[in-house]
Amino acid sequence: MQFTGTDDYIADKDLMVAVNAAIRLERPLLVKGEPGTGKTELARQIALSLGLAIIEWNVKSTTRAQQGLYDYDAVSRLRDSQLGDPRVNDIAHYIRRGKLWQAFAAGEKVVLLIDEIDKADIEFPNDLLQELDRMEFHVYETGETVKATVRPIVIITSNNEKELPDAFLRRCFFHYIRFPDQDTLERIVAVHYPGIKSSLLSAALTRFYEIREMPGLKKKPSTSEALDWIRLLVADDIDAEDLGADVKTALPRLHGALLKNEQDVHLFERMAFMARRER
Repeated sequence: MQFTGTDDYIADKDLMVAVNAAIRLERPLLVKGEPGTGKTELARQIALSLGLAIIEWNVKSTTRAQQGLYDYDAVSRLRDSQLGDPRVNDIAHYIRRGKLWQAFAAGEKVVLLIDEIDKADIEFPNDLLQELDRMEFHVYETGETVKATVRPIVIITSNNEKELPDAFLRRCFFHYIRFPDQDTLERIVAVHYPGIKSSLLSAALTRFYEIREMPGLKKKPSTSEALDWIRLLVADDIDAEDLGADVKTALPRLHGALLKNEQDVHLFERMAFMARRER
């Protein structure tokens, strides 16, 4: 079982090595990187490449580790007991399987994505240590033990919003997805827009990297935002010459796809104003 990338996902050598090492070690792969660098999509492309089903657990600030195992709906059971429903005698009717349970009970190898784990409470990763290590957990309400007969491929993503516990990190194989260089991003764009004019692509990426390197920028545009911007440039049939202005003297065309807060827009406006005054 070897991941070599897909036609729709450009994976560099280091990333493929990390994925395959995690698969061989049967350890979760912890993937970090800037938002928009393809961490979530990586899990989907691994599943596609290996012909496996994928189970996605999207973590939020209110998510508890227990929800990944199961939920016991005591309120519904109480209501049914008041209504005389015979199902109340079987507590299993009120157990809702979480994403980990689904992955453990699949009976075949699947990809389990735990997306944006750093959004949850700091104790969230620690609460999953034993379950991810042993690939089993106990259901106290029914007395059963759920154990994975086939270990899933676990992909965990983080935007680095908070530090993860050392005990959790020790159980993972780690990879940081660096922001792609211009040649790699050109290949990524070519996958999404194979008919794009080479002159437009070159001018757009040159301008994009000038914007990312602008001193004082609060939020650098991501890979996904670059793709959105180029999609708009193609749709509006923008010429490469129209993108040739100095990044310090004018706002980028269709800048709303790249600049996502007013501070960065004002930064470009101030620089353009100062450049005009100096002429």
